[in-house]
Amino acid sequence: MNHGEKILIAEDEADVQELVGLHLRNAGYVPVSAENGPDAIRSAREEAPKLIVLDIMLSGMNGLEVCRLLKADAATSHIPVIMLTAKAEEPDRIVGLELGADDYMTKPFSPRELVLRVKSVLRRTAPPETLTKQLKAGDVVIDQERHVVRVRGKQVDLTATEFKLLSLLVERRGRVQGRDGLLSEVWGYESAIDTRTVDTHVRRLREKLGPESDCIETIRGFGYRVAEEE
Repeated sequence: MNHGEKILIAEDEADVQELVGLHLRNAGYVPVSAENGPDAIRSAREEAPKLIVLDIMLSGMNGLEVCRLLKADAATSHIPVIMLTAKAEEPDRIVGLELGADDYMTKPFSPRELVLRVKSVLRRTAPPETLTKQLKAGDVVIDQERHVVRVRGKQVDLTATEFKLLSLLVERRGRVQGRDGLLSEVWGYESAIDTRTVDTHVRRLREKLGPESDCIETIRGFGYRVAEEE
């Protein structure tokens, strides 16, 4: 059940806004509209949506800049973002993910698939129902109860997707995790849509882990692993 959760749709094409809103409403969500970049930021702060569907090509301020500002604001940084773009080029998608977006879709897209993506992102960003022990990998400590990660005693800010990805790799330390499997278990995708999504998140995760970045090993041609402790 969605219990009327608000989904902000930041989209300046009225027909797309209406179509996406209709499908979200039919799925039990409450769509909230924003037609330009400044309105999207204002609505995110005032409406506190559960998720934002954010078009890159917005007037007033493009979606990439909106995403950057939202992720830099403590009041909105926790809100997951799905980027929409009419451009198929990789740079837009990669930049969006590097700014903290949780997923992306390229226009034209299926509204039904977008609703599935919304559900998938909300599932993986929801707080865990059961508490688990602390996880450790060298000087990286993951407190799943508080949803906090510390590197050498200093807290680092991770997105919900980054947190889930790191937790899974540490939980299964010593075992190689393939990109397709990570897409399924972390992102909730039934098929490998674009394994570069995994690579982008791992690269950003390593940057945030700083001096402990090498705890995540790349296994060429397959995926990633956190090595077992010696």
